[in-house]
Amino acid sequence: TLVYGAGGSGLMGAVARGMTRGGGYVIGVVPSFFKVDGILYEHCDEIVYTDTMRERKQIMDERSNAVVVTPGGIGTYEEFFEIYTLKQLGKHNKPIVIFNINGYYDELLKLLEHTVQEKFMQESCLRLYTVATTPNQVIEQLNVFTESVSVEDTKYV
Repeated sequence: TLVYGAGGSGLMGAVARGMTRGGGYVIGVVPSFFKVDGILYEHCDEIVYTDTMRERKQIMDERSNAVVVTPGGIGTYEEFFEIYTLKQLGKHNKPIVIFNINGYYDELLKLLEHTVQEKFMQESCLRLYTVATTPNQVIEQLNVFTESVSVEDTKYV
């Protein structure tokens, strides 16, 4: 099952089309104001309309068992940092896999390491996510996920 933002284009549209072709179940979660021709993936098995972007993220969080961060724009960063923060605060322990296609997230990963070096984040927070560079690595990391990081080890400074 794919739980995602219901987009019909870009990487997420491609993922949704692949899920449909492979017989997977696709759940799109989207604010009502995105109900515009050409924006949404038209073959979602289920679409959940929300009033706000915040409600959208909450529903996606509640209905998912893992998070895979694919290359994207400001909305992707915002969604990543919220789910990352919630994991650091102990509100969930789902795997977070950053899919670093062609080095797209290299600079973000450096920024997170810099944040640790500057003592604004504990080093243990770098273990709250994994990084994959191929689709097979994403699947492998989701399959071997364990709850190895204690929430107590990641409390913010």
